[in-house]
Amino acid sequence: MSTQGLSQSDLDLLRKYDTPTICNVIEVFNVRPRNTGYMDSRVKACFPEMPPMVGYASTATYRSDAPPREGDVYASIDSQVAAFAEIPGPPVVVFQDLDDPSVAATFGEVMCTTYKTFGAAGLITSGAGRDLDQVREIGFPAFSNGAICAHAYCHTLSVHVPVRVGGLTVHPGDLLHGDCNGVTTIPTDIAGAVAGACADYVTAEEIVLDYLKSGTVTPEGLARARAECSRMIEALTERVARRM
Repeated sequence: MSTQGLSQSDLDLLRKYDTPTICNVIEVFNVRPRNTGYMDSRVKACFPEMPPMVGYASTATYRSDAPPREGDVYASIDSQVAAFAEIPGPPVVVFQDLDDPSVAATFGEVMCTTYKTFGAAGLITSGAGRDLDQVREIGFPAFSNGAICAHAYCHTLSVHVPVRVGGLTVHPGDLLHGDCNGVTTIPTDIAGAVAGACADYVTAEEIVLDYLKSGTVTPEGLARARAECSRMIEALTERVARRM
């Protein structure tokens, strides 16, 4: 688990950009295959209108189909928020629901209020949520595979272990970025550089978008705009490669 997180300025910079832009910029660094590192369509934003969420994974496994062997269903939340101290920056709670299919909601108003109070930036679960109006009201980003009205025997089994959510293995301390488009990890060794490169990537894409909005477009003009966009992204790729 990483003990050194990004500066607050870099975290704030990452929050300025949508998750597709973050994914595009990660590709420029050529550090992982382009079909890896992000969650699949089973995990969706509960509140797509909320701005991007950025933070470090505080992972846990969960189930609700049978009572816990000891304690009540919320007994583990104290130790879970205590474990936030092991995370190098703002935590994002990441639950793997071990029941398949999900039997009940992983989270609700009380849990999300607790996590937010202890500094969490959001929550992701492979399972379901509930109390969605109330969770939206407190402004807490959440991602799930749907909604279920009851919590059944919900309880956490383990904390800060690798989990698999949305087809992606998430380790404690992984840096996550999510919005209405989905959730991606950001490799921690390039995270600061990714934050710094987003503006250049957006500027390159705006060449094409500005041309398309100009009111006088031709296939030849589009080709020139696309070529200039590609040239700028190639130049960004070369600058990134020299720094690595």
